[in-house]
Amino acid sequence: MRKFRTSSWRSVDPVGLGAATAPARQRAPFTVLGLDPGSRRTGYGVLRVDARRTQYVTHGCIVPRADDLAQRLREIHDSLSEIARSIAPDEIAIERVFMSRNADSALKLGQARGAALCAVGPAPVFEYAPRAVKLAVVGTGAAAKGQVQHMVAALLGLRQAVGSDESDALAIALCHANTRAFERTCRA
Repeated sequence: MRKFRTSSWRSVDPVGLGAATAPARQRAPFTVLGLDPGSRRTGYGVLRVDARRTQYVTHGCIVPRADDLAQRLREIHDSLSEIARSIAPDEIAIERVFMSRNADSALKLGQARGAALCAVGPAPVFEYAPRAVKLAVVGTGAAAKGQVQHMVAALLGLRQAVGSDESDALAIALCHANTRAFERTCRA
């Protein structure tokens, strides 16, 4: 037995499905910390998300001065711990590790990612693939860094130039905010 009177989605009446009678669900505002980890440069971006809009809070880049990998990881951890304490993010969005041609680079990236995640505390962590982030922000998964920078500035209304690491972190946070909004819409 069919669920609807007709076979076309165009003729489905949303009132008959209970969409008009369901109360509008308000979600509590939350703060998302987007992270683009790296052993040489770790970008971060903070957004405040509520039911109606996504608002820019801050962004930055941690550039460790040490030459030794262990010392750089310590600097990343300490800097992000301080940022997380001052911001108190509700959720963390981070780029998923991808394996490139160089296994050594992937291992260092994984260690920087681990240091970053240890620093931010008990907030829930959400991972996004680089192509998914680009798709959510630019509209294509094969976007160039410059396109991501431009769209992040345009979407958040930023007047100042944003570096590539910071724009990647803000893009990850935007991707997470959009994903959460979509999930909320699907559940409503």
